[in-house]
Amino acid sequence: MHAHDDIRLGTLVPAHDRTAEVVRQLLPHGFETFQVSFGRGVGDAPVERLADAVRAVLDVHPAADGVPRRVSALGVYGNPLTSPETVSDWERLIDAAPRFGCDIVAGFAGRIPGRPVPDSYDPFAAVFGPLARRAEDRGVRIAFENCEKRGTWLTGDWNIAHAPDAWDAMFAAVDSPALGLEWEPCHQLLSFADPLLQIRRYAGRIWHIHGKDATILWDVVRRHGIRGAVPYAAHRLPGFGDTDWGRLIGELRTAGWRGSIDIEGFHDAAFCNALETTGQVASFRHLHLCRGGTFVPNPF
Repeated sequence: MHAHDDIRLGTLVPAHDRTAEVVRQLLPHGFETFQVSFGRGVGDAPVERLADAVRAVLDVHPAADGVPRRVSALGVYGNPLTSPETVSDWERLIDAAPRFGCDIVAGFAGRIPGRPVPDSYDPFAAVFGPLARRAEDRGVRIAFENCEKRGTWLTGDWNIAHAPDAWDAMFAAVDSPALGLEWEPCHQLLSFADPLLQIRRYAGRIWHIHGKDATILWDVVRRHGIRGAVPYAAHRLPGFGDTDWGRLIGELRTAGWRGSIDIEGFHDAAFCNALETTGQVASFRHLHLCRGGTFVPNPF
């Protein structure tokens, strides 16, 4: 292991005509990896030209604290079980990932709207069986975001990959080493699940981690419950929520996990608008400390 190359730290950047310039401006703050997110759809984005532009910037600034800088993942977050366009987006990004220098494409598993989670297992297999084979052929991994998108086990519109029972069923429905998770503790806290217990069980299936946290407002829970008119939780940047990131990274290291934790910004109401990058840089520094701070070689 060289420096902290087991666990890299970075941030998400949106895919648009200024992506490479955004990456260039963020590099001096120490970010080591970047997930390029295409939102709900790739549309007419010039994917190959974008890949070349971002890699050109990273090539000029090849390392931080001994850690090579790179694109960690691509992301697209439509519903592939109802949208053929989203399936095409997955295909296009799987094909383009090597050009970005990465091997992960992330997004929602999709969902048949308004139906219980198990009703989506067969459609999921029909869509992601071929996508998994395509990914395997190209040395790419597929990572399912664990956001519930306000769905429950009984009903929802976007994503079934928000609970361990669904993960187990999905991996059984499509038996492929390419399939895994884009995991983050925020969504588990919102479900009152212990993120550390999930790491202990699923570390071998977590391909990518979103650096996003949450604060549970227990006074609201006690007074209004979790289905009332008052929000019972707030999404936060790492370092400002309830997650102990030092323990979380310790669990990842104990499990032998290797990969990137990329901050998912634009959700924290205390660090938004003019304070967005300020908050993300503060969050990066917190994660950097939780990872162990500056790498110090052993003298023995």
